[in-house]
Formats: sequence, structure tokens, C-alpha cells
Amino acid sequence: MSYKLDSFDRAILRALQQDASLSQRDLAERVGMSQNSCWRRLQALRAAGILQGETLRLDRAAIELDLTVLVLIKTRHHSQEWLQNFRHIILSIPNIVDFYRIAGEYDYMLKVVARDMNAFDAIYRKMIEKIDIDTVTSYMAMEAIADNRPLPV
Repeated sequence: MSYKLDSFDRAILRALQQDASLSQRDLAERVGMSQNSCWRRLQALRAAGILQGETLRLDRAAIELDLTVLVLIKTRHHSQEWLQNFRHIILSIPNIVDFYRIAGEYDYMLKVVARDMNAFDAIYRKMIEKIDIDTVTSYMAMEAIADNRPLPV
């Protein structure tokens, strides 16, 4: 389905990315629309698949997931069977919060959150014991300068 965003749609998306808990009335006021018009726009954005659920962000430090690790993986295997097994294993590890197939020197990039280095090591061991991987390179994030930024709509 093709949906052409206009300035009101973009304003709604920007406002919801900042605070998805806004009431419909508050959202309508913030974007300068009537409540009914805003509701119809929200329904159209959901139907078009542009709005995909509502989530909230958690404070990682408060739930003791202070360590963020970016993991780059290189493999010799590119068969469909290996890929399906790899995906299944990676997606079964809840601490892996982002998972990308990438172009360049490496094949995959993961974003892992963990309590500390020992917890990350356990995740790493779980990964490599089940998957034949050629190279794994890990980078520990020192500071999140910009994390989970809103999309530029």
C-alpha cells in the first residue's frame, strides 16, 4: 500500500516518536488538528503500516544492562541452511537487541546489551558454541552519545 505523507502526518510521527503516550487530544493539539482529523490520520498511518505498535524505552542502567557491545561477525558460510540456523540462534538470545546483515569486510553486526563483561562473555560463549563463525570482533561502547534517535520525518 502506498501512502503519501503530508506535513500533518509528519508532525504526528515526530510527536509520537518523542512521546507515544500522548492522549489523542494532546496529540491533536500539538500538531494543530481537530481530534477527529487526528484520529483518522492515526488510523490511516496504522493501516498503511507506518505506525507499527507502541513501545517505551527503558533506562539500561536502572535495569543493570550498562554494557553495550557492537559485535562484527565474518563467516565462510553463506548457505541458506547455515543462515537460517544462525538467525535462529542469534534471535534466541534476548540480549542481542539489534541484528544486521551488512556489506563490507564483515557479514553481520549485532548490538548486545549486558550487565557487565562477565555477562557479555557468557553471551559470546553461547553464540560461538552453537555457530561456526570465522571471525568475531567486539567493540565496547564507552558512551552512548546518540542512542535510539527519532527517525527524521
